[in-house]
Amino acid sequence: MAVFKPFCAFRPVQDKAKFVASRPYDVLNSKEARIEAGGNPYSFLHIIKPEIGLVEGTKPYSDEVYRKGAEVYREFKRNGVLIQDPTPSFYVYRLTMDGRTQTGIAGCCHFEEYYQGRIKKHELTRVAKEEDRVNHVDALSANAEPVFFSYRTNEGIKSVIQQVISESPVYDFIADDRIRHELWVLDDPTKVSRLEKLFADVSCLYVADGHHRTAAAARVGQKRKDANSKHTGEEEYNLFLAVLFADEELKIYDYNRLIKDLHGLTEQEFLSELKSKFSLIEEDKSPVKPCLRGQFSVYLAHKWYLFAPIERKVTANPVQDLDVSFLSDQVFEPILGISDQRKDERIDFVGGIRGLEELSRRVDSGEMAVAFALYPVSMEELLQVADAGEIMPPKSTWFEPKLRSGLFVHELEYS
Repeated sequence: MAVFKPFCAFRPVQDKAKFVASRPYDVLNSKEARIEAGGNPYSFLHIIKPEIGLVEGTKPYSDEVYRKGAEVYREFKRNGVLIQDPTPSFYVYRLTMDGRTQTGIAGCCHFEEYYQGRIKKHELTRVAKEEDRVNHVDALSANAEPVFFSYRTNEGIKSVIQQVISESPVYDFIADDRIRHELWVLDDPTKVSRLEKLFADVSCLYVADGHHRTAAAARVGQKRKDANSKHTGEEEYNLFLAVLFADEELKIYDYNRLIKDLHGLTEQEFLSELKSKFSLIEEDKSPVKPCLRGQFSVYLAHKWYLFAPIERKVTANPVQDLDVSFLSDQVFEPILGISDQRKDERIDFVGGIRGLEELSRRVDSGEMAVAFALYPVSMEELLQVADAGEIMPPKSTWFEPKLRSGLFVHELEYS
């Protein structure tokens, strides 16, 4: 069973929601965040990227930064930018991008379910990034940003959502990136109770995006439990903020690769190696995008090449059956000498939302030697990997649209 609880969110007053809502902390570096929040004192970036309020060059993982974030958060509450709902609620959150909508529910999961394996992951985390989020949550004593989970579609949950969104949302705005954000507050006790019970019948949840935030939230919950000699299991710190989407609602974009050199090969030698292993379907000076599982595109010397496997055996291992694993086994390791994509500094990753033009731009600039565009992983592949307790290769999935931060905050200790 999945624990999913309502909570009393701190959220923006209605006329400031658009100004508060920001992109997540991990899609912007400090310089970009400083520019994006410039001239907007309400931007939630002042809380989740608090170094932008300090002297340029301040180390983002310093204690000073975490203290600054907590100070700004308190100011937002004191000045009435963020106010707390009086009763435990769920929040139905709909995003619309390029005419496609996805609707999820914001609430709270229990940290122990992460350690018990009922919240399933498909990526490894990096210690430094995980530690950063632990320090941020501890400083605020709040989950400032939600994690992004999925679950297998449930008709009962879908029915409740449809009832809620038939009414007018409390927030409805289009952000600067042209993505529409709508939010409904579900505070009716009967519907809240029904939703809790429906999720109790969901066997497990899946981390879609936000592995570091999930791991950090679990660590904070465990740390506070260990420090409380009178722990009962009912404390608010046992819970952490998440938005849950049915698997059918989500779209995964491709996550592509750039390589700095050809491992001693000439461009023609490299192409010959590829042609000996794969079928060349098309070559063009214009971008050629993979349109089927197994296909991949290569950009080299101002030209695009579309390849497909000559022969590919299906295995019983869901990770080995991923396109990115196949490409690693057939190209990255034997031809380009890249055995560990997590550590090798010769490889870089670009989310498909940026388009194939970003790949060609970086190769044409001389920064990179070759680019690979992959067919995106499917949600079913992600669920199969997580169900098997396996881990995907790094940077295998890119989800869009991204959740905005600042629309709801979960405090770990209510006063």
